[in-house]
Amino acid sequence: MAISSVIKYEGNNDVFVWKHPEEDFNTTTQLIVHESQEAILFKNGQALDLLGAGRHTLESENIPLLRKIVNIPTGGQTPFHCEVYFINKVESMNILWGTSNPMPIKDPVYDIILPIGANGQFAVQISDSRKFLIKLVGTIKEFNQQTLVNYFRGVLMTRIKDYIANKMIAGKLTFLDVHSHLNSISSAILKELAVEFENYGVKLVNFFVNAIIIPENDPSYIRLRNALSRKAEMGVLGFNYQQERTFDVLEKAAQNEGAGAGIMGAGLGLGMGVNIGNTVGGALGGALNNINTQTTPTATNACPNCKVALPANAKFCLECGFKIAGQEKTICPKCKSEVAKGKFCPECGEKIS
Repeated sequence: MAISSVIKYEGNNDVFVWKHPEEDFNTTTQLIVHESQEAILFKNGQALDLLGAGRHTLESENIPLLRKIVNIPTGGQTPFHCEVYFINKVESMNILWGTSNPMPIKDPVYDIILPIGANGQFAVQISDSRKFLIKLVGTIKEFNQQTLVNYFRGVLMTRIKDYIANKMIAGKLTFLDVHSHLNSISSAILKELAVEFENYGVKLVNFFVNAIIIPENDPSYIRLRNALSRKAEMGVLGFNYQQERTFDVLEKAAQNEGAGAGIMGAGLGLGMGVNIGNTVGGALGGALNNINTQTTPTATNACPNCKVALPANAKFCLECGFKIAGQEKTICPKCKSEVAKGKFCPECGEKIS
């Protein structure tokens, strides 16, 4: 049976705990613990001595609990069986995390449900080696960064998702606005998670939410993105959505062939719908006036019979059919108006003949 004479660990910094493969030692074995490490001896599943940085001989007085159980005599070489775990005490940086599935959150401003995900990084340090080994590591031979993330994934995802959703809803933050609050969100989540990590002997040194994201191919996100882009374009051009819709309809109406009265009817309906846009209303009113001018000549005469206003070139009354053209003219003796020859003046009622 081989007995180790020197016990040490010189591995990667992403490993938090490493169990020495040998379990049989003697009282002259040298246990070397580096400055950034601690070592714990286990016997029969029980955590015994915690050894700090330095060189330790297993027969020395530095391992009183092991000596008490194994009953190591002073001097000589006495073989015994135990387990040695090395704990890395350095700060482990850049541990990456990310939500495995998007969380559906209703945008409080745009009133649309968006699938939101998040990612970032954090750093930890083992603060209590004994607690960490007993409560979390157990009999695992190696405990690294990925193992830590897997163990804490549940509490990480729950706390992160809840806080981001509550932050957006309570603060009425859109998906775009929430990016300006990443620092405060990170600090708040760090405070909540620190207690959970400390229960297992782990100090959460820092925690960062680097990005809050939405899948680019999500239909809801595509619609919102296009709408915001169109809104920005209209803002640059200087008109709103209702005005743009009016322009679209007027353009289509102008492209359609038809009588002037049909165009005028469409224009009147649109004119009523754009009262909010004074510019559009004014432009539309001018267009309609031009149409009316072209279709209805200005009235400059009156029917001698029914007094309805008539165009200057009318030959018959549009209302009663009275013949206008060819009527003889005369001067009213009372009001001096030139009127059609008849028995009474159509202006003042004076009897003419």
